[in-house]
Amino acid sequence: MFRGKNYKESAKLIDKQALYDPMDALNLVISASKAKFDETVELHVKLGVDGRHADQQVRGAIVLPNGTGKSVRVLVFCKPERVEEALAAGADYAGGMELVEKIQKENWFEFDTVIASPDMMGTVGRLGKVLGPKGLMPSPKAGTVTPNIKQAVSEAKAGKVEYRLDKTNIIHCPIGKVSFGAEKLYENYAALIGAIIKAKPAAAKGQYIKSCVTASTMGPGVKINAQKQL
Repeated sequence: MFRGKNYKESAKLIDKQALYDPMDALNLVISASKAKFDETVELHVKLGVDGRHADQQVRGAIVLPNGTGKSVRVLVFCKPERVEEALAAGADYAGGMELVEKIQKENWFEFDTVIASPDMMGTVGRLGKVLGPKGLMPSPKAGTVTPNIKQAVSEAKAGKVEYRLDKTNIIHCPIGKVSFGAEKLYENYAALIGAIIKAKPAAAKGQYIKSCVTASTMGPGVKINAQKQL
């Protein structure tokens, strides 16, 4: 794999074998960030569970204390009488069947988060095959299927992130931007890792957190000693 000059320079700062304290790791990620834009800092957590089993699924959502640093475009599916309420709460788009058809016919995806009132899930269910693979399908577990549209929109705008296992039992989540600085990133990291630990399934056996790595968009990964948070 081809690596650019900046990546190679940054990689020299990091001991690939070392497990760093969370704060040290985040400071290293900031030092290693050389891109000309404000890079996103991500957390990748490998868990000792088997997500193929329903009783070992790990999924939830949390509002990060300092947000994600990204402006989130919110789409709300609701009945016509609640469209004004959704838009007043800060939603970028709100509606019903006309938005379902726009997505189906125009392949329209100008949004980052989808929220639905429970009485709309029969309609929204038609979009499962297109929203599901993109991780955009509303779900009660993530708090995105809810009668409380106002709260859901506010949380999404404030930096709510959903965490869920991928097929390799890894959770990938943004925890902010390089410009946040290590302290704010650490607060977000602690909130997210705390939520993941809290969500440990009863069926999970052995070591729960197998590995934890943080990296900026263009930078190398830094291994974190996640046990420091336990």
